[in-house]
Amino acid sequence: MRLRGGGLILLTVLAGCSSDDPSPTPTVTAPAPTFRPGADGAGDPYFPKYGNGGYDVGAYDLALRYEPSTGRLSGTATITATATQDLSRFNLDLAGLSATAVTVDGITATAAAEAAELVVTPATGIGNGRGFTVVVTYGGVPAPTENDTLGTSGWLRDGSEGAVALGQPESASTWFPVNDHPSDKATFRLAMTVPEGVEVIGNGVPGQHDTAGGLTTWRWAETSPMASYLATVVIGQYRITTGTHAGRPMVTAIPESMPADGPAAKSLARTGEITEFLATQFGPYPFAANGGVVVAEEQIRYALETQSRPVYGNTFFLTGENTSVVAHELAHQWFGDSVALTRWQDIWLNEGFATYAEWLWSEHNGDETAQELFDERYSAFNWSEAPGDPTPRRLFGDAVYQRGGMTVHALRKTIGDDAFFKLVKSWTADHRDGNVTTAQFISAAEAAAGRGLDTFFAAWLDGKTRPPKP
Repeated sequence: MRLRGGGLILLTVLAGCSSDDPSPTPTVTAPAPTFRPGADGAGDPYFPKYGNGGYDVGAYDLALRYEPSTGRLSGTATITATATQDLSRFNLDLAGLSATAVTVDGITATAAAEAAELVVTPATGIGNGRGFTVVVTYGGVPAPTENDTLGTSGWLRDGSEGAVALGQPESASTWFPVNDHPSDKATFRLAMTVPEGVEVIGNGVPGQHDTAGGLTTWRWAETSPMASYLATVVIGQYRITTGTHAGRPMVTAIPESMPADGPAAKSLARTGEITEFLATQFGPYPFAANGGVVVAEEQIRYALETQSRPVYGNTFFLTGENTSVVAHELAHQWFGDSVALTRWQDIWLNEGFATYAEWLWSEHNGDETAQELFDERYSAFNWSEAPGDPTPRRLFGDAVYQRGGMTVHALRKTIGDDAFFKLVKSWTADHRDGNVTTAQFISAAEAAAGRGLDTFFAAWLDGKTRPPKP
């Protein structure tokens, strides 16, 4: 190599860079985490203070005891979660019950009750992305929440022998510490100890129940992620029927005060048959267990799609068998439970499909067809209410249910049966165990149709006048 000009200088520099000489290693100091409190609400547009921020729950494991004679509930909740920010403290929703001890990863934490929140400050900050375990020891006499718009929900004492935990849009916080918003789904285990002779029914797969010293512990486990408002426990004198259907545990229960061969029992006995039909429409049933519970508590004049085991108020069966309501709540196992809401405003995705499932079942059962039921509602509906933004006050109004069901049928007629049922089955498969929004559904529908549907959805979900009949 011939060097010109600065060649000598270059050689001198190279000579000074012998591989035997140690090279200084730059020191990079990572910025210290900035720990801050998690939000005291999940930020839902309708209910900003429902749930909490800063963490994601993976599992709830409850070990509880209930005394029917006094109404006292006590025990521990073990919550496994992952921080979604650098946490200095975080909130759990807990209404009307008192925590006596709280640990985070086995170390005592500071806990303070603020209204319906339990504010937990761990001994040290929790880094973003780190898993942690919270154990809350708590107790008290639980009571339901009262909402002028949405009514009574949560823990209801059922006479002197039992209780029912049920409600929507919130209920779980009345009986265990929780991130009480459907956007944070988690698995759920329950061990409930009650006096011998009292039955306990919960979500999911039944475990062993054993008796000692006059007390019986019942165990239930929901292994698929579940929105907190879908957690339930029913305690009292119940006639429980157990079996299997399609390889899954099938558990149904009715109060002992109701006849074993009455309309309620006969309606629930068709749960497997109805599930099989809905699976042909919506795809495979999404959970490891199935069933249903009827309750005679007079404050419960509704049914709720509590995951894997819907709960029905006995008023649905006073005039005879009612498989329509069973079809509605079973449809929710796909729409609302497995495929859950990200925000409450989009509840038509739950109720519209569940209402439409009633129509499909009616036609399959030899009664009115889906088209006939659509026509009846189309001609009589008050179109001033829209399901796309029903407002918190009308979260459970006719627009969400009936106009929601009409929207589903109108979509089917607009894009055709082949595209519609492919859409429905891919929707439940693609979002199984997840959370969704209306915007996501519209995108999926447009992909299935192969064209834009902005005009259609604007008219059916948001318009305040009668849309053209498809």
